[in-house]
Amino acid sequence: MTHPHLPTTEAAVTAIREIAREYGLAMAVTDDIGADQTSRRTSAGAFTVLDPDGSLPHEAFIELGGSPAVTVQIFPEDDAKISVENVDFHDVPRDSAPAFLRSVYSGLAYVTGRVFPPGAWLTVPLPGDETYKEPIQRVTLTPWLARAIRS
Repeated sequence: MTHPHLPTTEAAVTAIREIAREYGLAMAVTDDIGADQTSRRTSAGAFTVLDPDGSLPHEAFIELGGSPAVTVQIFPEDDAKISVENVDFHDVPRDSAPAFLRSVYSGLAYVTGRVFPPGAWLTVPLPGDETYKEPIQRVTLTPWLARAIRS
């Protein structure tokens, strides 16, 4: 399934704001605008606002309240890093971020694990064949991760 195209960071923030409203979540957004402000433009000189192509990069960091603990960092390069209970999903396409969050908040995300070799993974399925899976690094699962275990 294709996701709605979110042409800008602001469009992605608006889509995530709608999901927060739908699930009754508090939301805080921090915007960084300009090449000298965004995290991936560390080589930009002080007060260098535009990228070499003349564009104005816009990055947003979003914190969503409630359980699970979720943050979303949207980068100007059309991707995002989404953290769920401190499990980081890097390089999620910006267009997939709303579907990713909807999957988490609607209860579709789940934890799987094995005894040997030991390990646990958080899996977030999206509509269609898109699935994200990351290892859980901590020894003790948070209450939300423990509730999401499937055998």
